[in-house]
Formats: sequence, structure tokens, C-alpha cells
Amino acid sequence: MTADLAYYSLVAVYSAMAIYTISFVAFALDLAKRSGDAQQAAARAAKAEALATATVSRSGAGGSTVVLDRPSGGSGASTAAPTDAPAKASSFERVAIAMMLLGFVVHVASVVLRGLAAGRVPWANMFEFSLTGTAIIVGVYLAVQFVVNLRFLGAYVMGLNLVLLAIGTVNYYVAVSPLPPALQSAWLVIHVFVAILGTAFFAIAAGLSAAQLVQTKREQAKLAGLRFMDTLPGAERLEDLAYRIALVGFVLWTFTLIAGAIWAERAWGRYWGWDTKEVWTFIIWVLYAGYIHARATRGWRGARSSWLSIIGFAAVMFNFSVVNVFFKGLHAYSGL
Repeated sequence: MTADLAYYSLVAVYSAMAIYTISFVAFALDLAKRSGDAQQAAARAAKAEALATATVSRSGAGGSTVVLDRPSGGSGASTAAPTDAPAKASSFERVAIAMMLLGFVVHVASVVLRGLAAGRVPWANMFEFSLTGTAIIVGVYLAVQFVVNLRFLGAYVMGLNLVLLAIGTVNYYVAVSPLPPALQSAWLVIHVFVAILGTAFFAIAAGLSAAQLVQTKREQAKLAGLRFMDTLPGAERLEDLAYRIALVGFVLWTFTLIAGAIWAERAWGRYWGWDTKEVWTFIIWVLYAGYIHARATRGWRGARSSWLSIIGFAAVMFNFSVVNVFFKGLHAYSGL
């Protein structure tokens, strides 16, 4: 029975990856459509401005004065200003969201089947952590849509999710095995679940920070070819969203440290032991604390703020991949 459940879980994983791939392609096509729409809008605005200029010239020659509302333009990359006003979803976007939802359902089914096969929460090794963590990233992204429109990040979320899920399934897969004694604790559930939630928020914040860097260049007319960026919020709005979402992740990561210390005391009789995993978890906390402090009290804005957010998420990925696989210690539960 255990082997059957584990097999069906793996089938569901590959099925979810196939569905996510369709979603990723649809999100990418939506970005391409956004680029085309923005280019057409810029062409219409330029044509209207030229017509308005010609009208003013003719009226001036006739001796009369004409006051017209001319489209705002200037020397920027495009006359269309970035906006976060909700636009009507394209057919590509609707397909992408529908496939993401379907893939998420299948993905969650694979997590549940793996948990039933193991008889415990499915995040005791690298494969299970990858499986559950990527599902939570998608779930958090979908939940955030009820608060703020982040559909433009769909290709990023799906791409990141596919890469992590593929690496976890291909490189880290292990058969179901019993938990080591140190992991047989309720604090495992609390500690790891909150850590995964924090990681999901950090991932979204990093995507927004990367978009902010590109949008800043776009607004400075240095990346004129990226027309789809005209349909995204402005750089300042993207920075504000990244900060707010990273702040939620930071609160969750703080609780991760606290719950981890309590778990360590229950498992090994000490709250802190300078284990490699503990040290990197603390480094991540310091990076995001510095990011929040620098932005809130030192007035850091723009590229400096964005790079801190991206570096923080890079440290999270390093902690998950390199530290878990190549560093030995009391937290060496990769299962490999």
C-alpha cells in the first residue's frame, strides 16, 4: 500500500509539472501580447500627438488660438506610463491562471499522497521539502491575488516553481523512510511549515524586486525594447509591494528561528549550537532585517533596496540547496 501511494504521488508530481509547463507558456505568451498592445498604444499616442501638433500649427497660422490636451510623452522609452490599474485579462492569461489552479490541485494531491505513504508530514528530506515547498509557493501566489494583482509575475512564479520541482524530483528523490528520532516532534511541523511559508513570500518579493530593477531602467529609457513593462506598475509601486511582501516573510522567518530553537532544545538539549544550518538561517534573518531597516530608517530606495531583497532570497536558495546537500551537521536530513 505504501509503495502504491508513493508511486501515485510521483505520477501526480509529473502531471503537475506538465500542467505547470502549459501555464508557464501561456504566461509567457501573455507577456508577448502585453508587449504588442503597449507598442500599439504608443503608436496611437504618437499619432495623436502629431495630429495635435499639426492642428495647433494650422490654427496658429489662421490667427486663432487652440488649446488641446496632448498626450504626455517626452524623451522616455514610451508614451505609455506604467500603471497598476487592473486591465482586462487576455485569453492567454485566463488559460495560464486556469492551468496554474489545475496544476496546484494535482500538486497538492501529490503532497497528500506522499504524506499518506509516509504516515507523517511530507517534508522530512530534500525531495519532500521540494515537493511541499513548491506547492506552498504557488498557493501563496494565488492567495496574494485576492489582495493585490500580481498576474504579471505568473511567468516568474511558474518558471521558478518548475525549476525547483524538477531538481527536487530528479536529483533528490528518495523512497519513503521512517523519521529519525530528532524529527519525531510536533515542532518539526511548526518550524518547517513556517519556514516554507516565509520562503514563499521571499520568492515573490524577489520577483518584484527584479521587476523593479528592470522597470527603473525602462523608465530611464535604457530598455526601450521591453514594451510589456509599460503594462506593469511603476518602479516605485513595485518597490513598495516587494517591501510589504518581504516584511511578511521576515515575520515568518523570525518565528522560524524561534520555533527552530525550541525544537533544538527538545531534540538535542540546547537552543543554539552554531550548526551550519542554524548559522545560515540566522544570516538570512540578518540580511532581511538589514533590508527592512535600511529602507525604513535609512531611506534606501531604488536599486540598493532591490538588490538587498534579491541577495536575501539567493541566501535562502543557498541554504536550501548547498547547505542541505554539502554541509554536514545535526540538520543534515537531506535523505541523500
